[in-house]
Amino acid sequence: MQQPTLFEQPVSQPLAARLRPRDLSEYIGQKHLLGEGKILRRLIESDTISSMIFWGPPGVGKTTLARIIAGHTRSRFTDFSAVTSGIKEIRAVMEEAENARRFGERTILFVDEIHRFNKAQQDAFLPYVERGSIILIGATTENPSFEVNGALLSRCKVFVLNALSQEDIAVLLRRALKDERGFGTQKVDMPDDVIDLIAAFANGDARMALSTLEMAVLNGDLDGQTVHVTRETVEQCTSKKSLLYDKKGEEHYNLISALHKSMRNSDPDAAVYWLSRMLEAGEDPLYIARRIVRFSAEDVGLADPRAMELAVAAYQACHFIGMPECSVHLTEIVVYLSLAPKSNAMEVAYMEAKADALHMLDEPVPLIIRNAPTALMKDLNYGRGYQYAHDYKEKMTAMQCLPDSLKDRTYYHPTDQGLEPRYAERLNAIKAWKEEARKGGK
Repeated sequence: MQQPTLFEQPVSQPLAARLRPRDLSEYIGQKHLLGEGKILRRLIESDTISSMIFWGPPGVGKTTLARIIAGHTRSRFTDFSAVTSGIKEIRAVMEEAENARRFGERTILFVDEIHRFNKAQQDAFLPYVERGSIILIGATTENPSFEVNGALLSRCKVFVLNALSQEDIAVLLRRALKDERGFGTQKVDMPDDVIDLIAAFANGDARMALSTLEMAVLNGDLDGQTVHVTRETVEQCTSKKSLLYDKKGEEHYNLISALHKSMRNSDPDAAVYWLSRMLEAGEDPLYIARRIVRFSAEDVGLADPRAMELAVAAYQACHFIGMPECSVHLTEIVVYLSLAPKSNAMEVAYMEAKADALHMLDEPVPLIIRNAPTALMKDLNYGRGYQYAHDYKEKMTAMQCLPDSLKDRTYYHPTDQGLEPRYAERLNAIKAWKEEARKGGK
């Protein structure tokens, strides 16, 4: 055994390591899996777990959960990382597990970053999982459908761990300030808004939140026995300055409004600036992507029908790869929408139709376009006289689809932007044909 030298100093563990939850009562987040009566909690408490994979972003408690399972189980617990282990190490652990099985002892093997193992390394687990020599618990930040062998994946239950909410992170930070394993033995003055600032900056990552808190406390202003941590201290530690903001507060809505209105005004430079302000402040890229999808129909619409396709593609890209990589996808769609021709005809059409719908909710559907799945409905003339458009040469008829009180109402008003003049021409031709057909009794 290696002996310490006279010159070695004890190394203090990082705050995140010192505060690692010891049991489920200290674990924060993942209520959908670990709340009272939820499946994973029941499996842990009854010590009946099977092979499983924890999939989630960094800092949400995958490794911590595996360690809690180790504390509850009556099995041998072995863990190693896919970063430092190869086939040789895997086989050695498997042989130990197989020997333990012969004596009636289970082995739980925790593999961190299992997605880093190649196919051959993952295949080495398979026979031991099948025989029951090991219960495999893998942790990954990548979609296991793509990164874990199908044969191995089919023998594992996948549990999705979500990013912690800002409220969860704030609870964790307050615990760190009171717990003796954290800063409970010190006097730390940190206002609630500063705690919330760190919670927002962490963006769902508990490890990042605790690391930021530790840095902020160590760099706080010492006044006698009290350490004062201010907003300025946190901004210096995170290099975020005034970019940080409350995701539920006024500035959150001010910035998304600035982005939306810059795109509407065809100003790509301003739009990209406001986009970067939000992303660098820790805003959820999926929130921005959702607002962009809305913009594509509200402010562009049929002036450029591809706008919605690209907006949805940008959302999917954000979902697949997250920040910081997806910043370029959001930039691309923001610039595209800024330069696209603008039309609010979809918004106008819906709002006008909505106004009529709210005032006429009891307006009956015309009998001619009602469905008639039963004999009684047919006897009541449901669907009688319905004209199936595909049966006609023009693929349309003069049949009235609006209630009588609204039969001449128009909701869609094409603009002269982008492709909408083409749709306007088509719409006018349709209306002219139907008018002529009605006069002719068609």
